[in-house]
Amino acid sequence: MFKKRASYPSIVLLTLPLVAHAIEVPVGQLPLQAAPAPLCAPLESSLDDSTKLLLNDFYRLREGRPAWRDHDQRQHLREQLQQLADDGLDPADYPLRDGDDDCAELQASNSYLQALLHLRGGRLPASRQETIWHAPEEPRADPRLAVLSIASATSDIASAFAAARPQLAQYRLLRSAYAVARLQPAGHWQPLPAGPLLKPGGNDGRMPLLRARLAAEGYLAAPLAEGTHFDPASVTALQSFQERHGLKPDGILGPASLNELNVDALTRRGQLRANLERLRRMADDLSQAKVVINVAAAELHVIENGSELWRTRTQVGRPERATPLLASRIVRLTLNPTWTVPPTILREDKLPAIRADLSYLDQHEMSVYDRSGNRLDPEQVDWNSPGAILLRQAAGSRNPLGRVALRFDNPFSVYLHDTPSQALFDKSPRFFSSGCVRVEAVDNLLAWLLPPEELTAVQSRLANGKTQSYRLSTAAPLLIAYWTVEADASGALRYLPDIYNRDPALIAALAAPSARHIAGQDPAAYTQEAVTWK
Repeated sequence: MFKKRASYPSIVLLTLPLVAHAIEVPVGQLPLQAAPAPLCAPLESSLDDSTKLLLNDFYRLREGRPAWRDHDQRQHLREQLQQLADDGLDPADYPLRDGDDDCAELQASNSYLQALLHLRGGRLPASRQETIWHAPEEPRADPRLAVLSIASATSDIASAFAAARPQLAQYRLLRSAYAVARLQPAGHWQPLPAGPLLKPGGNDGRMPLLRARLAAEGYLAAPLAEGTHFDPASVTALQSFQERHGLKPDGILGPASLNELNVDALTRRGQLRANLERLRRMADDLSQAKVVINVAAAELHVIENGSELWRTRTQVGRPERATPLLASRIVRLTLNPTWTVPPTILREDKLPAIRADLSYLDQHEMSVYDRSGNRLDPEQVDWNSPGAILLRQAAGSRNPLGRVALRFDNPFSVYLHDTPSQALFDKSPRFFSSGCVRVEAVDNLLAWLLPPEELTAVQSRLANGKTQSYRLSTAAPLLIAYWTVEADASGALRYLPDIYNRDPALIAALAAPSARHIAGQDPAAYTQEAVTWK
């Protein structure tokens, strides 16, 4: 089945640019169609056309030479596949057959390529809620081409797996944390019941449970205090817990803290696994972005060469108006912006307020326009059926966009902006907007994005109070993403509120058995009609 010939590195390198075309052609003659049908039927029936093409391209680049005839090479592959458990991937999804026949060869290549592909871009397709929209000018690398390049460029299996993993410090840190956590017994704690707000110094019958819960993860050391008094040691422990869970460290036991305290240990472990998958999906976007927003944390990061230069708080969309995930480029600023009310906000928020009190328009410095831009008299508008109108709020201290809006290409009509609602930055979690991202200390963000001479010009234009647009000389790559666990440089974990409740579905999907398990079973036990095994 396989051609017996020496390696031709120069030919392999020359064919790499043609791989993109090979992916689009019909399944070729190497090597699947030549495999013995009775022996390889379960393997081939479990592969889709895309996977078959990937295998064929792999062997084209190898000039048809087998990859796994050497026992040591197969053993190295087996060892690397087992280590995928530390990535939150199931080694059983990448089975190997015993022996050195053709089907064992194909099985090994398929598991090898699938493992690299999953490390390079994620094992699962992103759900509709977690799909990252990409601007047209943000070309995406084809993970299949990257995997073929990695698989063909090295015979060192460990190096190939290392190259396929995200080259992100955050991924390495989170992977190390998960590697330790998955081997440890899961902790256990009793959920705390709901109750009134508990402030430091107060009394509450839940205090023994709260102390036991905090002690279970080392926030409190034995011996534990007794009684119902919310003592200083317990307050300090709760504050430490709040800091490690993306909450305001005020030492107050309220609904947000209670919710985080009641997440069980197995779910926390599942979150680590889920966020490794998220990092694999967005590794390319993260490595290219300068401005990164984590919606779950409601935080903005300025990144350069993989290092965080600055971080600030944001306010993001409410669950019913979630901030969309996207990769784009910040290209211009609107200085002293007016605000044209988006259709959803007009329909659901503004029209009810205006119908209740027409003076709402004057109080908020809003004007009414038709779709041609002609200003209308509010008294002449039928507010029960206003038709195609626009509401526009004048620039100024009460404008919800504050003094500046940062614009980027996207189909969701969202942007980053300043806000007069500064007090809300002290809340946690911070989901208050209708989808746009409100940025704390926006002047500092401008200082990171603009060279000194441009920053001076922008500050001067802001000071004159006029509404105007300013185009950045250098666009800033932007990523708006969603993740609920991160690790600091010491490996300490910080869990973040899953404000859109997206973790459970991803955790469950990763835990579900993979259909690829079929390919590793005994072919004699395979029944195609039932697709089951004896």
